[in-house]
Amino acid sequence: MTDASAPGVRRPGEPVLTALGLGAPAPDPADASAHSFPGGGRWRTEIPSCEGPEALAVVLKESSRLDVPIHRISQGSGVWMLTDAEITEMVEATSARDIELCLFTGPRGTWDIGGSVRSDSRGAGLRARGHDAVAGCVEDAVRATELGVRCLLVADEGVLWTLHRAREGGIIPADTTLKVSALVGPVNPASYAVFERLGADSVNVPSDLTPAHLTEIRRVSAAPMDMYIEAPDDLGGYVRMYEVAELIRRGAPLYLKFGLSKAPGIYPWGTHLRDVTLDTARERVRRGRLALDLLARHGADGDMAPLGSRLPGPLNRFPVEASAPPNDENDKD
Repeated sequence: MTDASAPGVRRPGEPVLTALGLGAPAPDPADASAHSFPGGGRWRTEIPSCEGPEALAVVLKESSRLDVPIHRISQGSGVWMLTDAEITEMVEATSARDIELCLFTGPRGTWDIGGSVRSDSRGAGLRARGHDAVAGCVEDAVRATELGVRCLLVADEGVLWTLHRAREGGIIPADTTLKVSALVGPVNPASYAVFERLGADSVNVPSDLTPAHLTEIRRVSAAPMDMYIEAPDDLGGYVRMYEVAELIRRGAPLYLKFGLSKAPGIYPWGTHLRDVTLDTARERVRRGRLALDLLARHGADGDMAPLGSRLPGPLNRFPVEASAPPNDENDKD
């Protein structure tokens, strides 16, 4: 484990502050996560908001140019915003680089006709409203997995449980991973553990959680955690690059998500947003390079999970009971 107290690892500004009598106490080993990814490694990388084949091509080109390793690329507009040909092109491009592709299931509450989500309380938020919305998410999941996608992004607890049951029942492939969106991410260890048990293979927590919150979560769950190192403005716009080593120490196994603040929203994406989508895709990769450079300067860039690794390892689940057969009205005593 690369720990902040290990030889060669330093915290930002530490030598100078120590020389000036302003040094901080050594990190408490009890705060560190005891968990890692299966196959080794404490952190993986993710480039989010990659909305189609053209944006994906930009991300892959820029990641090669800047030498940014990528484990996962995710999309936010949804499966239903892509044609079969576009999904197939993205699957083939990511497979060639051994990168996991994650597509969002939709529809979701923010695009529905319900008014509560636009009220001050935000109502039910992104969740799927009614049977039809759940059905749309399931339709997206089946279609995407039939085209080769093996990671699905969800924003509703019921959809998560439904897709987990579908996975357990062989309706979608057993190696499909389910990722919980940042927009419904849990903020305490109890709710984090519930998402794990509902079928989540990685859980995106809000980017305003403190290191202490991550430690609390890690005491009850080993499910991989996703966290924006730089969050979009609609998720707070936080930039936490100097904290990356500590976030890994506390939150591993952790996906480092390289988002982008001060950028226009692009969901749902279309060609009318082409220029900003490509520009922001390119800059997200550059932000990743900046965060990785910081880790390297502090001697904390070890323990990256092997490229191509994607599965979460054994996790705790609620039991899935076999569905009861339909009642046969003609089969009565």
